[in-house]
Amino acid sequence: MLIPSIDLMGGRIVQLVQGEKLKLAFDDFDYWIERFSKYPLVQLIDLDAAMRQGSNADLISRFTSKLPCQVGGGLRTAEDGQRVLDLGARRVIYGSSLFGGDIDADRKRHPLINLDFAQRLRDILGEEQLVFSVDTKGGQVAVRGWKESVALTPEEAVTWLEDYCAAFLYTHVDTEGTMTGFPIDVAAILRATTAKQLIVAGGIKEHAEIDSLDAMGVDAVAGMAVYSGAMEA
Repeated sequence: MLIPSIDLMGGRIVQLVQGEKLKLAFDDFDYWIERFSKYPLVQLIDLDAAMRQGSNADLISRFTSKLPCQVGGGLRTAEDGQRVLDLGARRVIYGSSLFGGDIDADRKRHPLINLDFAQRLRDILGEEQLVFSVDTKGGQVAVRGWKESVALTPEEAVTWLEDYCAAFLYTHVDTEGTMTGFPIDVAAILRATTAKQLIVAGGIKEHAEIDSLDAMGVDAVAGMAVYSGAMEA
């Protein structure tokens, strides 16, 4: 399944290369709402909130009122997620706030994954409304708007978080926005790691990739290829 991506920054729809360089920007929101209205799910990310540089809450509400969206970017508490669900989101995406836990005395908890927070999210928001984002840069989990890394592989993160969410979103930051293709072998490893819905993003350039991923039971997020016209949506 193809999931179109809407990234918001500075009150516009944008596409960044590797999470840093602005490549495309649009403000014709109704056009893209119409284009994406046929999809069962659309991904909406508030990049300003993710980078702690503001919020696009008004725009989020505009999209969630017309499209079935899973929404992320800067969600740090269960209350943050509930506010987004109240705006009309179908599911909420948590990423950086899941990483950086403390070592428990009984060693049942993970030193780098905040499992207590994951459990709190599940208890308050419900497992079916939770998507956990596990992004990597140089093979390690990337956090804080992809500016920092945690000494974890994506497989480790997914394994530990398996019991707390409905789906995982994996972004391969090294190829994000480049349209050079998504590493299918990485998707295969992650597919074998979790029984939950698996969504991948980062460099997807053509429908053939989406078909290959679909055959593996993996859904795909595409942004740059759609907005640049390289792939019809």
